[in-house]
Amino acid sequence: MTELLYATDSYLKSFECRVQSVDETSRAVLLDRTAFYPGGGGQPCDMGLLKAVNGQVWPVTRVKKTPDGIWHTLGGEAGLPQPGDALHGELDWERRYALMRTHTALHILCGVVFRDYGALVTGGEMEPLKGRMDFEFETLTHERITEIEEAVNREVQAARPIRVQILPRETAFQIPDLIRTKINLLPPEIREIRTVEIVGLDLQADGGTHVANTAEVGRIRVVDYKSKGKINKRIYIEMG
Repeated sequence: MTELLYATDSYLKSFECRVQSVDETSRAVLLDRTAFYPGGGGQPCDMGLLKAVNGQVWPVTRVKKTPDGIWHTLGGEAGLPQPGDALHGELDWERRYALMRTHTALHILCGVVFRDYGALVTGGEMEPLKGRMDFEFETLTHERITEIEEAVNREVQAARPIRVQILPRETAFQIPDLIRTKINLLPPEIREIRTVEIVGLDLQADGGTHVANTAEVGRIRVVDYKSKGKINKRIYIEMG
């Protein structure tokens, strides 16, 4: 299994690792440890590069989580590293940090909407500095959108710290409203639950990467909203 460095340190930009296995057909390598987030929960996977001790460099074009661990697809035409090889990994940090800001912005939005209106999340996705989230709203007006935008930016300005913990499943599920999605997406075989807390606003199960303080997110703009069904409304956000 791959040690998930990103799960405990979202600010890790580079790391050392060894190749555990190679898939020649898909040009992918399984690493013993990684800071590359493999994607999930609406957050895209990280990109970057892997470098060998002889100077050979491979761009990382895709990262995927499997039961075996984290596989990294390598671009280019150079020969692949082999099991046991030591590698140096580097993230595309500008992209990763933008995704961290975006993911935290969506948690702020989720926290505000749940606190003020009791609406659960029904879906969401993001790309660097923009994203959308669907909520179980029956009606959503321009006036309410304005209220929501003002409220989320107050939380940004409050500079709330963000705390990550990995808890036993039994302990985690004692937390009220831990799951903010309409459907519980955590299967029973997952015995440890990673939680992300915006202190004083929001606490939920989440596997993605986040900034350490809401102030890092910057101003959030609600740029659009749409009805996606009788009780399903979509809110779009962007950041500078």
